[in-house]
Amino acid sequence: MDSPHFQHWPPGLARTLSYPRTTLVYNLEVSAARYPDKALLIYYDSALSFSRILREVEALAGHLQHRCAVARGERVLLFMQNAPQFVIAYYAILRADAVVVPVNPMNLTEELRHYIEDSGARTAIVGQELYAQIQPLLRTTRLQHVVVAAYGDYVEAATDLTLPPAVAALRAPVTDAGAVSWHAALADAPPPAPHQGQPDDLCVMPYTSGTTGKPKGCMHTHATVMSTVVIGAAWRDDSHRDTLSLCTLPYFHVTGMQTGMNTPIYTGSTVVLMTRWDRDTAARLIERYRVESWTNISTMAVDFLSSPTLGEYDLSSLRAIGGGGAAMPEAIARKLKALLGLDYMEGYGLTETIAPTHINPAHRPKRQCLGIPVCDTHARIIQPDTLATLGANEVGEIVSSGPQIFLGYWNNPAASAECFIELEGRRYFRTGDLGYYDDEGYFFIVDRLKRMINASGMKVWPAEVEAILYGHPAIQEACIIASVDAYRGETVKAVVVLKAGQQASAQDIVDWSRQHMAAYKAPRSVQFVASLPKSATGKILWRVLQDQEHRPA
Repeated sequence: MDSPHFQHWPPGLARTLSYPRTTLVYNLEVSAARYPDKALLIYYDSALSFSRILREVEALAGHLQHRCAVARGERVLLFMQNAPQFVIAYYAILRADAVVVPVNPMNLTEELRHYIEDSGARTAIVGQELYAQIQPLLRTTRLQHVVVAAYGDYVEAATDLTLPPAVAALRAPVTDAGAVSWHAALADAPPPAPHQGQPDDLCVMPYTSGTTGKPKGCMHTHATVMSTVVIGAAWRDDSHRDTLSLCTLPYFHVTGMQTGMNTPIYTGSTVVLMTRWDRDTAARLIERYRVESWTNISTMAVDFLSSPTLGEYDLSSLRAIGGGGAAMPEAIARKLKALLGLDYMEGYGLTETIAPTHINPAHRPKRQCLGIPVCDTHARIIQPDTLATLGANEVGEIVSSGPQIFLGYWNNPAASAECFIELEGRRYFRTGDLGYYDDEGYFFIVDRLKRMINASGMKVWPAEVEAILYGHPAIQEACIIASVDAYRGETVKAVVVLKAGQQASAQDIVDWSRQHMAAYKAPRSVQFVASLPKSATGKILWRVLQDQEHRPA
């Protein structure tokens, strides 16, 4: 299916790219050989060079192979916040020819039990502040070995930055049988065996949060991961190796993993890394290191631009800012343009696609837009029930095909079969997201297939209502959920965080909404809260609020 989006293709970029038939480990080896003394990471004012990172990757890989008996293809849990140890551990697991299973650090013991049982992991690498969650599972499940890391070990230079508690904490002793400190693991590490990994070997297996049931492991190979690394670098024209980027997205999440770790390692560029989000620290780091690129999530950008002290920092070095997760509200996008002269470059991808299938072209972006399909990627809109292909401006399910699509769900052939369809000889992944493309071939998301509110037979897409609400002068954040209504079946409810120093009543917001959107979409009730529940990636957890709404009083 030809698409009009090629009329707006980034100038000079090929539609089809050549992808290396090597592993991610080779990317690190090449960059360390080219730029041995260059900083790969700047961590709260401490610089870690490419060559040092590679040396420690080799040491930890030796520990995994010789002390933990990690075999080729074995899954290893990586349960950690952003830190240099995450990068080293990730590449050490790959160097040992094993598979990284990145786990959200918000998970608790019983949730971790599922990851261990489902993946078959016998070894885990964890942050010390998270060790208490995994400790009850050590040697009471199949988990036999744990390496415990203290992030503060890598803050080696003096700093005036505010350190998160997990970074400021001193290294604690590790005494449990089967557990060893990071420091001891690197100190007592035989050389690893020669790297045997191949492009089509499993590389990383992130788990989807899912809308129903337990999380499912998404099987990605070195080749699928490499594809979005190469596409991302080419799309942003990251041929300039001295680019500095700020990483505030968590590494366990595919967007942070790719834009904040794997792509900079591939291009040989430097990352300014934060363990926890703090808007003032982020602004200081941008100013101090003249950061040029920052990929985030829209809720993070909203918080950053809402800071009353933002004007105190020199942010003029920023030349690119963007992200995904949720559409950037129009009011916030306008503020960004006014303050920094930048467009927020939105993109779209999922865990199953190891980051983007769509990105806005930098020379011609659209707001609240997913962008256009990237290199070697095909996308369609289908009718979810009949699978018929729909045309421009018709809402249906987004399906994608390309080199970044995962192999399927780990140990779950039924779910794997359900998520793929074949159209005209090409295999497409069913995203479960509702959207459409316009007359120019730009894609827009309407909402998740399962999130629609049915108000007297009228379909309301919460994301659309939320985007409009951000235009209210008193609203900092908003989440739309369904409320039970005896007459309408369901009706629209807004859960709202007001800006500091601003006041508005529920009726004020209801009245304003009716002036700015169709009556059936406008919230009928408003609940004010101090904050909205969010995931570790910063996404607003609408399902938590929805479940609370439906819970009996």
